[in-house]
Amino acid sequence: MSSYPALRLRRTRSTAWSRRLHAETVLTPADLIWPLFVTGGDGMEEPIDALPGVSRWSVDRIADRAREAAAAGIPCLALFPNTPHDRRTDDGREATNPDNLMCRAIRAIKDAVPDIGVLTDVALDPYTAHGHDGLVDGTGYVLNDVTAEVLVEQALNQARAGADVIAPSDMMDGRVGLIRAALEDEGHVNVQIMAYAAKYASAFYGPFRDAVGSRGLLKGDKKTYQMDPANAEEALREVALDLDEGADSVMVKPGLPYLDIVRRVKERFEVPVFAYQVSGEYAMIEAAAAAGAGERDGLVLETLMAFKRAGCSGVLTYHALHAARLLAA
Repeated sequence: MSSYPALRLRRTRSTAWSRRLHAETVLTPADLIWPLFVTGGDGMEEPIDALPGVSRWSVDRIADRAREAAAAGIPCLALFPNTPHDRRTDDGREATNPDNLMCRAIRAIKDAVPDIGVLTDVALDPYTAHGHDGLVDGTGYVLNDVTAEVLVEQALNQARAGADVIAPSDMMDGRVGLIRAALEDEGHVNVQIMAYAAKYASAFYGPFRDAVGSRGLLKGDKKTYQMDPANAEEALREVALDLDEGADSVMVKPGLPYLDIVRRVKERFEVPVFAYQVSGEYAMIEAAAAAGAGERDGLVLETLMAFKRAGCSGVLTYHALHAARLLAA
């Protein structure tokens, strides 16, 4: 390698065109998945206090969000329902109702924008009265195998409604293989599975629980099924199992605090890896911008670039629409 002054690393940074030409990582709207929250009623927009700038939308208005996403170049939407409390039960059976909020929202989006992707969350926490991702026994312990049976029915319910990507976020053992087999048996051979393979028991999920109406319902915590933040090797084992069971892609959640996991997964398995920039991460950026501690647009784009640089194929982010418009400007 040459040395200074023959080698001046600032030389290629000296102009904007040269910086663009030499960029090692590229972020585009096609790298973004936009999470949306669905609520009941008609003509509804319900701002979420814990997530400034984010709202719940009624089914009749969710198609407008899909049109906005398509116009901005965002290829996929992720849906999460705020199930009415009178439909939340200990067994979470509303998850398998073909006319639930999730299924109605899928159909509304596909009717309005057939070519946009729809990713659906598979877990029972938006449907259970106790706020857990699965069925519980008398001690409050989440039961793995009986929960997995319900998750299969939930996944099939969403696939029948038109979901393109099934995303199990529950962290039950073995559920990916069961869902894959059921999708194949029913002819949904092109429905993808994006497994929440390394989902950590994180302190960053609080605003999300407000958004889906489960804050205050949760009894205990989720540490018996979500991963310990101290563990990295275990994440690789989880990813290996989900891939072996038929996952098409895997997710790491949360995002920025776990970029080391993203990088290790990408290097080990060389498969599509996604990250979820979760509600707490979004809220911190918004709080920093509101306090004058950072410039919002710069914070948004720099953090999203970090995901791509770490190895992500794409990012689920509540900033997706804003970021896509910034990138197009």
